Amino acid sequence: MANSPITDVIFDFCGVLLDWNTRACLEGKFPDDVVAAICAPDDPHGFFHYEDRMDAGEDFADIYPDVVREQGEDIAQIFKYYIDHYADALPRTLPGMVELLADLKAHGYGVWGLTNWSHETFHLAFEKFPRIEQLLDGTVVSGVEKMHKPNADIYELALKRFGLKAEQCVFFDDTAKNVVGANEVGIHGVLFEGAIAARDSLTQLGVRL
Repeated sequence: MANSPITDVIFDFCGVLLDWNTRACLEGKFPDDVVAAICAPDDPHGFFHYEDRMDAGEDFADIYPDVVREQGEDIAQIFKYYIDHYADALPRTLPGMVELLADLKAHGYGVWGLTNWSHETFHLAFEKFPRIEQLLDGTVVSGVEKMHKPNADIYELALKRFGLKAEQCVFFDDTAKNVVGANEVGIHGVLFEGAIAARDSLTQLGVRL
């Protein structure tokens, strides 16, 4: 580590910088049992699957006919509402994260974003939370690039675009497989467990805060 000090920190968005809460968008608008099913880990209505396809670069207009065919018109209309009102699923920044980004910047570190997110809805993150956009030096968005964590190509693209060396970067993500993907290209991947734990992990890697 002495020869390769950390110079840059890369952050996932949903579950790291931002609170992503599908229930906050749908609750009170649709039947409670349907909302509960959609928000369950084993969602039978496939919202995560369809959103994952959008994150990988597909357009909503191309996915929607599949939702209608596979889930029926009623569920498809709820999915459309969800995408149309996506800002409601982003209720807040996660506690302590704006402060962490600001402290890193103040100490001279590069601060970057790398997110699996649809090109059609990503703009809402910066519109709703402009301070995040101000603090980040740049962001790679999967839906724009048609690349997808945890595949190596999107991490390598971020490193090249930002002019970074993998061994000098830390990457925080709340999904374990995405952390593994970062580690596999030589980035110090860390599973995000809150701002306090993130600060502790950075300190252990020699980052000054």
